[in-house]
Amino acid sequence: MLLASHTHAQPTEEVYPSRPIRLITPAPPGGSTDLLARLIGPRLAQVFNRQVVVDNRGGGGGVVAAELTAKAAPDGHTLLMAYSQHTTNVSLNPKLSYRAVDDYQPIVHVTSAPLVLVVNTGLTANSVQDLITYGKTNPGKLNLSSAGNGSGGHIAAELFKYMTKTPLQHIPYKGMGPAIVDVVGGNVQGIFAGIVPVQPLLKSGRVRALAVTSAKRVPSAPELPTVAEAGVPGYEVITWYGILAPAGVPKPIVTRLNTEIVKILRAPDVQQRLTSDGAEVIAGTPEAFEKTLREEMEKLGRMVKATGARLD
Repeated sequence: MLLASHTHAQPTEEVYPSRPIRLITPAPPGGSTDLLARLIGPRLAQVFNRQVVVDNRGGGGGVVAAELTAKAAPDGHTLLMAYSQHTTNVSLNPKLSYRAVDDYQPIVHVTSAPLVLVVNTGLTANSVQDLITYGKTNPGKLNLSSAGNGSGGHIAAELFKYMTKTPLQHIPYKGMGPAIVDVVGGNVQGIFAGIVPVQPLLKSGRVRALAVTSAKRVPSAPELPTVAEAGVPGYEVITWYGILAPAGVPKPIVTRLNTEIVKILRAPDVQQRLTSDGAEVIAGTPEAFEKTLREEMEKLGRMVKATGARLD
């Protein structure tokens, strides 16, 4: 009698995707990571003729989303819209249950972007130097929120504190959205935030921008100085955003995902939207992104050690 044999083959490029794609985002709606996911997701859905579901999993400093992705089947149907926090967590949290690079398959480095330092309009600070003076003359009263431990805003605040010797307290939130809301409400005095989510608040006058964290001014706000220009020489913080998959995704699927997402990022309307907000569109190869991730882990590790940044 012949025995039936059942094999579970990995999906191939020809049949991929065979069901909806889950794009896990380590933040609630409203922040830069979520906005990028919702910019790319619908366009990728059109290309594949499959639904791309943005699954917001904020909290845990990005750890919850990263764990879900690492444990998912390596078939290209689960992706992670990662950002700088993913590599910073390695230095901040020695108890991670995953390896930040080796347990993932890099797909594409989407953008690199600066942050903008904004403050509550009720604060008597119209410049970076004013903020430093406020912090030094009002010990214990300068609180800067962030999207969470290990986020770009967290590292930016710690570097600012270290380089200026300004007393300040970092207050982590579960995502950029709620962190900005409390700046508007005056519960915290300021934040290093993504430019995109704070632009509507800047235009309506609900928060005040003081400077950007890049080495050069950004096209969307040329009137804003860099933090370095404003009196903190050498200060620079650039955040990265990219898409990862679980380790082990077949090469043809990795190649197809990279190819299609790169096409999306290089579309004129997408390029214009991202660059006008101060972001640099990278859209490189998976191999180049892996190299960047390893370099970022090393660089951010040095920064965390120098500043004494810790989980709050």
